[in-house]
Amino acid sequence: MKAVICPKYGPPEVLQFVEIAKPVPRNNEVLVKIRAVGVAVADSRVRSFTIPKGFEIPARFMLGFTGPRHNILGVEFAGDVEAVGKNVSTFKAGDAVFGETLSAMGANAEYKCFKEGSPVAIKPFNISYEEAAAIPIGALTAVHFLKRANLKAGQKILVYGASGSVGTYALQVARHFGAEVTGVCGASNIELVKSLGAHKVIDYTQGDFASRLEKYDVVFVAIDKLPFSVANQALNENGVYLNVTAPFRNSEMRKVKNKKVIVGEGSKETPGEMTYVKELVEKGVIRAVIEKVYPFDQIIEAHRHVDKGHKKGNVVVRVA
Repeated sequence: MKAVICPKYGPPEVLQFVEIAKPVPRNNEVLVKIRAVGVAVADSRVRSFTIPKGFEIPARFMLGFTGPRHNILGVEFAGDVEAVGKNVSTFKAGDAVFGETLSAMGANAEYKCFKEGSPVAIKPFNISYEEAAAIPIGALTAVHFLKRANLKAGQKILVYGASGSVGTYALQVARHFGAEVTGVCGASNIELVKSLGAHKVIDYTQGDFASRLEKYDVVFVAIDKLPFSVANQALNENGVYLNVTAPFRNSEMRKVKNKKVIVGEGSKETPGEMTYVKELVEKGVIRAVIEKVYPFDQIIEAHRHVDKGHKKGNVVVRVA
């Protein structure tokens, strides 16, 4: 089968197409024919070894020293079950599924085996494979953090980075929870953010951005470019600060007394959470925003696009 490997850390050009053996499912595994994969920021960061300062050495041990230990990247996917192991009861051949691959990655290939119990669910009936592949990472992250914040109807939430993958889902889920949503983005994405349910939109490039902020019950930072001092000023006395990309609390965050600070957490990656996201899609609560779909042989170009850091929603690669 055809797969894309990342033999060493570096720019998109380090990616290589290779032919490898098609996997055979073990007794507790599901073999999926991959139809589409998302090119997430996680793929870009692992490929380029873009690691927060101070974490370089631990990351070498965790990810690999000269290149990714799991050299087939790809963390979110959609496809069809081709075969199942004899002990598998959740899926059967022919099921259309979507999900994520956790830290093992490996979805940038024509086939991939998953253990039963992985964060994989039946694909929503009302969307394409490309749309389904754009959902898992962003939607699971948004749902996880908003549940941790205990967001309630009537509360006010600010979503910074509202036009990116996690931000677009956070807007929609927060609106579903009944919150009053303010999105922050650049001028070119204002209409998109409004269409996703934001009650108010702030263009961070115009004037004194901080002076236009109100007081919020929750500040959701989807792109780590909002100074904590600004976010803290915008929070109510007992507000909640969420940052989906910061690896740890810095000294400024640790000084906060009454407010809740949640950073450095991954999403809740379970079949149950995937099924919950599936139901939100089928009810029309959330939809995937896809800026561009690339064919499999242009996956390097897809990585180049993600590396620019200004994608709208998601970038997807059509594998089959």
